[in-house]
Amino acid sequence: MDRRQRKTRAAIFSAFTTLLEKKNYSSLTIQDIIDEADIGRTTFYAHFETKDELLKAICSDIFSHVFSDEIMSEDKHDFSEHDSFRDRLTHILYHLQEKQQSIKGILSGECGEVFMRYFKEYLYRIFEGQLTSESDIPKDYRLHQAVSSYAETVSWWLKGKSEYSPEQVMDFYFKSVNI
Repeated sequence: MDRRQRKTRAAIFSAFTTLLEKKNYSSLTIQDIIDEADIGRTTFYAHFETKDELLKAICSDIFSHVFSDEIMSEDKHDFSEHDSFRDRLTHILYHLQEKQQSIKGILSGECGEVFMRYFKEYLYRIFEGQLTSESDIPKDYRLHQAVSSYAETVSWWLKGKSEYSPEQVMDFYFKSVNI
């Protein structure tokens, strides 16, 4: 994708998340997005066929780096030398915190359910290898509980408890859940 396409895509993402803070997802139209992003209809459709596809692209954009197998060194936080399970979960929180404004709009509306579904799909991949089979509780049930609890913790934190640091939220989570 060239620079101009990336800039247009960023404008569409920004318009969409800004509008979600003001309107419900179901009442939001492509025309609303086009007007807010100050682009033409053809330009929008060159990037996305529907607003559902746009929502999925935003989720993928947020999650692609956060859930990548290789953790790179970054300016605001560096987890490249930390590879424990807890570090990976904390790293996710740092990235979500950076994108908090965008995510808040998404979580506040009915598309929050779609966001959480995509989020959980990514989380299952990370959590699956962390659960031991030494339990009389079925592993798939424990996996579901751990992922759901983490996802709800993130939702709680992003919706208004951001005075807690990612490390504090991880403390809360690990004290509450036995993984």
